[in-house]
Formats: sequence, structure tokens, C-alpha cells
Amino acid sequence: MKKFFILALLSLFGIADAAYLTYEHYQQVTPPCTVNHLLPIASDCGKVLRSSYSVMFGIPLAVFGIIQYSFLLLVIILLAVYRKKIFAYWVILQSMIGAIFSLYFMYIQIGILKSICTYCTLSALISFVIFFLVAKFFFREKASLRLNIIAFFYQNIMKPVLFLLDPEFIHNIMVARGELIGKTFIKHILNWKLNYSSPKLKQKIAGINFSGPVGLAAGFDYEARLTQALYSLGFGFQTVGTITSLPYEGNPYPRLGRLPKSRSLMVNKGFKNPGAENITQKLNKLNFNIPLGISIGGSNNENIENINQAIEDVKQSFRLFEKSKIKNSYYELNISCPNLINTNIDFYKPKNLNQLLQSIKRLKLKKPVFIKMPISITDKEFISLLAVIEKFKFVKGVIIGNLLKDRKNKLLDQQEVKKFKVGNFSGKPCEPRSNELIKLTFRKYGSRLVIIGCGGIFNGQDAYKKITLGASLVQLITGMIYQGPQVISQINMELEELLKKDGYYNIREAIGIDNNK
Repeated sequence: MKKFFILALLSLFGIADAAYLTYEHYQQVTPPCTVNHLLPIASDCGKVLRSSYSVMFGIPLAVFGIIQYSFLLLVIILLAVYRKKIFAYWVILQSMIGAIFSLYFMYIQIGILKSICTYCTLSALISFVIFFLVAKFFFREKASLRLNIIAFFYQNIMKPVLFLLDPEFIHNIMVARGELIGKTFIKHILNWKLNYSSPKLKQKIAGINFSGPVGLAAGFDYEARLTQALYSLGFGFQTVGTITSLPYEGNPYPRLGRLPKSRSLMVNKGFKNPGAENITQKLNKLNFNIPLGISIGGSNNENIENINQAIEDVKQSFRLFEKSKIKNSYYELNISCPNLINTNIDFYKPKNLNQLLQSIKRLKLKKPVFIKMPISITDKEFISLLAVIEKFKFVKGVIIGNLLKDRKNKLLDQQEVKKFKVGNFSGKPCEPRSNELIKLTFRKYGSRLVIIGCGGIFNGQDAYKKITLGASLVQLITGMIYQGPQVISQINMELEELLKKDGYYNIREAIGIDNNK
């Protein structure tokens, strides 16, 4: 309550100052200036108060001052009583209005009239003090307001325009812009204005320090162009790829499509990437502000005809990255892409997966591995894969999961699905199955495997649901495309609120709590 008292008291001082000037104006009396003997070059209060700048629309500026401070006092009282976020936003905006106009009027006094009015200056000083105190007292609310404004602009102005254009064209433009930002000072500005993080969201998992629980999933930055910029958006970690030993230009068009009613994307890239050797050269000398993961998969190449060739191909990528000097924190092993040519090569079979992991084990990797899992298999099949994974200690966890294959899923708008003859689907339709498998995995192997939840995360509540079911971390792509680049920090902020509401000091305490119940 102390902060409300201080702000209310300052508002009352502002009202008193403006009321006195209003009274003097209508009495046609010029108040004495107590700074005359101190500032002889700016000593005429009467010059300021009698100037044309002291009146607007025939009304003394002092009257507007009374209105400004009165509104501010009212909303401070409302915020103190009801503690609603809307009143915090109002206080922030009202204090900004006061500071902006005070700055302008001080310019008029000093820059144009060359005179200072003590009482006008006192009012400006009160406005500035209120503005800086509000910024300090309501830092979190100010950040939330800024993110909400960006979200409104993106979702209502920018996105409708972008969604008129080819999705892969827009993706390429945005990635190129992000890469450029990562090379300039702009990333520091974005970090200042967009990045919201909290000590409550920090965790150490598999020996890696994560500043936040939200990461960029594999499939977006498959050319490793955004590693210097993404931390500015509030990401706690990021994955590049999926990278394969052999480069691949991507499946035939269409490779990407939008399903707005379904809040989904059609994805048919098939491990489009420039190849492991290219990526190692690109990342070798870089430093990363957040943990970087490299997703590795089998080359999408028709010359790879059997399981042994596929395993050797995957191993070759791991060898290249292990020999490099890249400062990545972990690997992802993607066994679940449904858009590959090699449909005869199947790591969903426990025998094949076991053979793959045995081969990778012999490489003696220095960094932990997380396995990207499919969601379009039965619980029994999924558990059989987990039983294999659990035996290999270098595998620290699983990512649940990848794209949805079921075109008749009830969360997919069938008119939208009919537009695409190929590909599989991301976003909201993946969420229920992803959550089911997170719950299942945590119950069976929660003490052994770290779970990273992926699929259908559009806000903090979506992320928190996965966490309370058993996920330690979460990943997204589609949510960012539909909600905007500010959504990561918004999720961080919402998670902090949800933890506070449930009485948790750190996000670790909430992991699997719904499963435990």
C-alpha cells in the first residue's frame, strides 16, 4: 500500500498546484516567482502565465492539469482497492501523458519564452516523479501493456496482411530479417523491449541452465540463421534444424500452408536443410545467449534404402557436430518426421530404434540427447519406444511430439484440410494427443526421462497445462506465427502469474502436479 500512498500524495500536490494557478488565472493575478533572484535570465512568471501558450481552446492549461491529476488520483485509488490489471494500465498511460505534456511545456518555457514559472515547473517535476515511480512500481504491468499493444498490432494489422501472401515466402523474409537483426544493435533494443523473464522460470536440466521454459522447436530455423536473435524475444532455449548429413532442398510444393480456423499449419518440408557440413561451418565460431540444440535426423534421400544405411547416415551427422567446436548445449534426435521419402525406414519399431541408439552410444557423445517423438501412434507403441529409450543413459529425455497425421481429426477444419493433398499438421490439433502422451510418459518414466512438451501452445495456460502434466520445458512454432513474436514473453509472464496463484516459488515445483493428483 505504500506505493499507492506515495503516488496519491504526489497527485494531490499536483492538484493543489494546478488549482492555485487556475484560481490566479481567473482572478487575473500573477503569482510571485520565488526563483527571481536565483535565475535572473528566466525570472518572469508573468511572461509565462500571460503568454498565448498558457491557454488552450480558451481554457487555462492549469485546468487541464487539475483534470490530469484528478484522473490519476482516481485510478490510483481504484487500483489500490480492486488490484485489476486494467487500472494498472490506466495509471501507466496517465503518467505517460502527464510526463509527455510536461516535457513539452518545459520546452515552451525554456526554449521559446526564455522564462520559468515556478509553479508550472513544480507541476512538471511532480509529473516526472510520478512517471518514474510508476515505471519502477509497475515494471511488470508496463511490460505486459507493451506486449499487449504489440500483440494487438500484429494480430489485427500485420497478420491479416502477411496471411494474404505465400507462407513459405513470408517465412523466408522473416528469417532473413531475424538474421539481420542478430547482426546489429537492434537485437539489444528488442531484448530491452520484448524480453520478459523471471527467476521463477529458471531451471537446471541435464546439466544445462535454462533461463526460461519456452524454446523454439525444430522445423523453423532449419538453416541456423536465428541463433543470435531469438533470445531477445524471451526464448529460454532454441533448436536449429532438423539437420541431416546430406543437404535437401525440400519436398515438392506445397511445403507450407495455413489453416486459420484450425489454428494449424500444413507442413511438408521433409527435412529441408543445407546439410550438416554447412551448418557446422556456420555455427563454429558463434556464442549463444541461450542453450542451443541441434536437431539431427536421417537424410531424406532415395539412395538410402535400408535401416543400416539410415543409421550410418545419422551417425555421420553426429560425428561432424562432435568434431566441430560448436558451443551447442544438447542434441535432438528426430525419429518422427512424417514427410520423408524413405517410408520403408521406420524407427518406430523398437528393434530399429534400439539398433540406432546402440550405434549412437558408441560415439560417446559429450552432450545430452533428447529424442523427438511421434504422436500419431498408439499408447502401447509409444510405451514400447520409451522402454527402449530408457535403457540408454546418454538420452536424457523426450520431446512430445511431432506433427499430426490424422486428417480426419475433429480439431481440423475439413474444408481447410481439403486444400492440401500432402503434408501433416501442427498447432492446436496436436495439443490433446501431445498432452495425453506427456501424462503417460511422466507416469511411466517421469523419474528417468525429462519431458519437453510441444504442440498447440498459444498462451501461458497451454504451456502450464503441459508443465503440470509432466513437461519440464515446452517448445512452439505455430503459436508464434499466429499470436506474434511477443507471445514468448507473454507466456513467460503468464506462467509467473500461474505459479504465484498456485503458491509455487519455482516452475520446478509445478512439474507433473496434475499427474501426481
